[in-house]
Order: sequence, then structure tokens, then C-alpha cells
Amino acid sequence: MLYQILKSKIHRATVTDANVDYEGSITLDGELMEAGGFITNEMVHIWDVTSGDRLYTYVMPPAERGSGTVCINGSAALRIKKGHTIIITSFVNLTPEEVNRHKPTKVLVDKQNKIQAIKKE
Repeated sequence: MLYQILKSKIHRATVTDANVDYEGSITLDGELMEAGGFITNEMVHIWDVTSGDRLYTYVMPPAERGSGTVCINGSAALRIKKGHTIIITSFVNLTPEEVNRHKPTKVLVDKQNKIQAIKKE
């Protein structure tokens, strides 16, 4: 049996752009991707704190490191807008033995998407 467990999250990021006419999904600052352990094409859940919308999509290749970019692309941009506060999460399937050792990564950011803290808990 496998459990689906939180792998990582970026907590309360600010959407810097929303582009409906773009092929793709969510574009993230490379520094944020690395800190959270996100990889290109990985499925992520996006929870919009501002509107209450929830959706899942995938991560595009990284934006410039340190840019603070959190850009919603494609049809998701019809629901999640520039300036919204979001939580970006990814999950992993683990065996019962792995669950006991796993510690998710939680990246806390400020309103400019600059990393304030990285927690493993």
C-alpha cells in the first residue's frame, strides 16, 4: 500500500502575472523551485487563498533565479489572477516505512516571493 503524502509546498506566494494565451501552466522562480524541490513537468496543486479556487497543473521550466516570478499560464489564468495569494503543493507516494522517515519541505515567502524560511517537518 502507498500513501499520498505532502512532498513540498510554497506557502502564500503572490501571483506576479497571469497569461491565458500561453501554452503551459505555472512558471516559478528557479530559486523557489530548487528550495521546494519542484522539477519541470511535475504535477502541482495550486490553492488560491484569495478566491478559494483549487486546481492542479504542472511546472514549466524555471524562470530567472531571484526574480520572484510566480506566473499562472493557460486556462488556469482565467481563475487565478495577478496579485492573488496562492499555495503551491506537490505530493509523493510513499510506503508505510517511508512515511515514518519523510519530512515535507515548506518554503515560506514574503509578498515579493523572497524566501523567508525553509522548514523540513
